[in-house]
Amino acid sequence: MSAVFLGVRHHSPACARLVERTIAQLRPVQVLVEGPAEMNGRLDELLLGHELPVAVFSHYRDEQRAATSWAPLCDYSPEWVALRAGRAAGAEVRFIDLPAWHPAFAERANRYADAEARYEEATERLCRHFAVDSSDALWDRLFEVEPDDGLAERLDAYFALVRGDAEADAGDRARESYMAAWVRAAVDAAGDRPVLVVTGGFHQPALRALTGPGERGGAEGGGPDGWERGADGWPRVPAPPGAATAGSFLVPYSFRQLDAFAGYQSGMPSPGYYQRVWEAGPEAAADGLLRAVVERLRARKFPVSTAGLIAARSLAQGLTALRGHPRPARIDVLDGLAGALITDDLDRPLPWTGRGTLTAGAHPVVVEMVAACGGDRTGRLHPGTPAPPLVHDVAARLAGLALDGGPEATYRLDLTDATDLERSRVLHRLRVLGIPGQVRTAGPAHGVDPEFTERWESRPVPGREAALVEAGAYGATLAEAAAVALTGRTRDAAREADRLAEALFDAVLCGMDGFSDQLLGALASRVRESSVPGPLGEVLATALGLWRHDRVFGMARGPLLGTVIDGATERLLWLLEGARGSSGVDFSRLRAVVAVRDAVLHAPELLSVTRETAAGIARRIADDPEAPVELRGAAFGLHRSVGQASGAAGDPAEAVRTVARAGTDALGDWLAGLFALARDEVTGAVGDDGDGAGGGSEPLIDVLDGLVRALPDDAFLSGLPALRQAFTFFPPRERDRIAARLLERRGVRGSSRSLLRTTADPLLIGRARALEESVSRLLARYELEVTP
Repeated sequence: MSAVFLGVRHHSPACARLVERTIAQLRPVQVLVEGPAEMNGRLDELLLGHELPVAVFSHYRDEQRAATSWAPLCDYSPEWVALRAGRAAGAEVRFIDLPAWHPAFAERANRYADAEARYEEATERLCRHFAVDSSDALWDRLFEVEPDDGLAERLDAYFALVRGDAEADAGDRARESYMAAWVRAAVDAAGDRPVLVVTGGFHQPALRALTGPGERGGAEGGGPDGWERGADGWPRVPAPPGAATAGSFLVPYSFRQLDAFAGYQSGMPSPGYYQRVWEAGPEAAADGLLRAVVERLRARKFPVSTAGLIAARSLAQGLTALRGHPRPARIDVLDGLAGALITDDLDRPLPWTGRGTLTAGAHPVVVEMVAACGGDRTGRLHPGTPAPPLVHDVAARLAGLALDGGPEATYRLDLTDATDLERSRVLHRLRVLGIPGQVRTAGPAHGVDPEFTERWESRPVPGREAALVEAGAYGATLAEAAAVALTGRTRDAAREADRLAEALFDAVLCGMDGFSDQLLGALASRVRESSVPGPLGEVLATALGLWRHDRVFGMARGPLLGTVIDGATERLLWLLEGARGSSGVDFSRLRAVVAVRDAVLHAPELLSVTRETAAGIARRIADDPEAPVELRGAAFGLHRSVGQASGAAGDPAEAVRTVARAGTDALGDWLAGLFALARDEVTGAVGDDGDGAGGGSEPLIDVLDGLVRALPDDAFLSGLPALRQAFTFFPPRERDRIAARLLERRGVRGSSRSLLRTTADPLLIGRARALEESVSRLLARYELEVTP
């Protein structure tokens, strides 16, 4: 007897009912289901009695590629019903698809991703013919609300039409070839008894053709149908390459993860609604959705009257009749609710008229309608479900370090204490793996942060169990898994130096001594390829801070840190000398210059660039008229900081006068660069000895005061924002001393705070004065001034 093929749509209640009826009527000896064939030896585990939805989580990793994928199952998934009902009917049930690691699944995170994108033209024609807005509304119109009589024939016609317009890619062809090999083997083993094949409808026409009389499937060699068979006559499950690691585990899943409005790639949207359809039918689902939306809106203080509910119900019933639906469809209920409850003009189409995530700014009624359709169910695995070794290792580590204090526990850790340091490392490893539940609310933020304590809070969050199982793809122990995850981050961030700096500090926090060496090796090679000074400066600052000061994490004076520091300093000097003019102040670039200064001053033994060379490059940048203004100021400060003889570094007072000739905006930007690098060297001890010249012929503050006082009002107002920005580099105490100096120059007695704490914004005061003078000039022009 030949195979019976049922093409289905993933997560369709109508298709699930069809599968259940077909198994009851056909009583097949074999039920073959689209799903990961490597799970065939573990179907008892899958059928333990979980609370659905759950998913088969699969992972793969080798030196070139890492991939993860999910095969989710809910109560109304046709694949799940085929497994459950087939087993209950006494049939042998098997998955027949390739393993998730196979290249056929490249770039596909969801095994059950629908093929709508591949037959978009056909579905668009059908949408126009039936006057519906989306493929989901079309599916409901054709299958979910229609009587079950003739459903199999309608599905066959639908999938034959859409597959006829689509061309399968290489991945689909490989999968179909492999599934066809399973079908042939099952037919051979079944003799004259029936075989049922349940797959996505896109694959059904191809499988029929590949397993028809005289056809052979596949082309990968080894067996009569192109796939190697085992001694039992069934196709072998391809094994991953020898150096790779791969595996599959069950994880809890949620309706939110299944919902197209939350970004799910396949199947039916609105899983909460279709769960009601599966359990009680479209009429009861429509009533349940109406009540759920109203309850959610009332709980959020959105006024919904009984009259509004009656109007929504009436509108939904009217739309059902107008559209010719024998029973209410999801879109009838949603449109009825929207028509009755939304009185505002909407600036975007209603989300159920298409597919995709719910966008920000959606109307609050629409948000609650979508949430009510989606539902909030989260699956739960049977207690006897096997878990990856990581889950057990994490539980043991948390218990051994007394970090399992419950969902509301708080931990204050002293990083100078060996036990607390180890507890911190365990929590950071969970963090880098993305395991929810513990949140750090205080602690060091970078390698030179003087903070030596951390505070962590445990918080109850859904999805922790699933996240732990999924993190098992990285390794069997917490330390190994965190190291592999950070390695992946390093590879992904290879061209983004700031992300590499974050990965470096995370590795330090996780206590990855050996892995830190691996990461530092990658950093040392990448810093010489970076082309953006700002992020590269972050790497240099982080590495230099750890090399100089780290006594807590044990990274101080490490040789590989020295390699990173040397490479980053040399690369930054080259990039900075090649920078050309831009408007405004680039603060990240200024921080990079600061990092170079610190490396030259505090780690000269690590650098292949001498102090004299660095000073010469700084002088060339400072004198380059095409260099950005703020960088020229920073380079002037860098030269003064690292130059061996202060007298050779140039007179800051004369430099300020030169820059001021280009305008007050340029002066403010140049000073921002100068103050970022050489605030102490240039301003010296302002207010202490009355000089503040830093070795120049005239105090710099006096020069600036004279320049500013000589500015016309319009030039002063134009340059005031840039000047204020430059002085933000001074801490409050130094600004207080500068203000005292200015009062002293004017012979004014009083507190310097009167200059620093005005009653209004200085910019506003300046604009008001300019406005008053403009009005006075206008009145004088027309001889309208008032005589006192």
